[in-house]
Amino acid sequence: MATNHVQAGSQLTLTAPELVSSGGVVIAGSIAGVALGSASAGQPVDVAVTGVWELPKVGAQAMAQGAPVYWDATADLVTTTAGGNTRIGTVVKTAGAGVGTVAVRLVSI
Repeated sequence: MATNHVQAGSQLTLTAPELVSSGGVVIAGSIAGVALGSASAGQPVDVAVTGVWELPKVGAQAMAQGAPVYWDATADLVTTTAGGNTRIGTVVKTAGAGVGTVAVRLVSI
């Protein structure tokens, strides 16, 4: 194996930008993922940056399979609105309006 390999990269230990709970979305610069544990702001937290995750969404929005989705950090919800939000992934299973969660495949930003 190459001697400069650091890690597989599916999970990263990041500095929590704010108080995060296990299962919550973490945005650190251009890295988006899901916290695997809880941490206070400034503390290390393990974050999954790959995989499919059930995340809370804007209830009034329908989200079609294959659609790009974004994280609204103000509302702490997945949204289809790109402006002012961070790309987090792609919808895996269609979620209609009135549904509170959506399955999202995380993507690298």
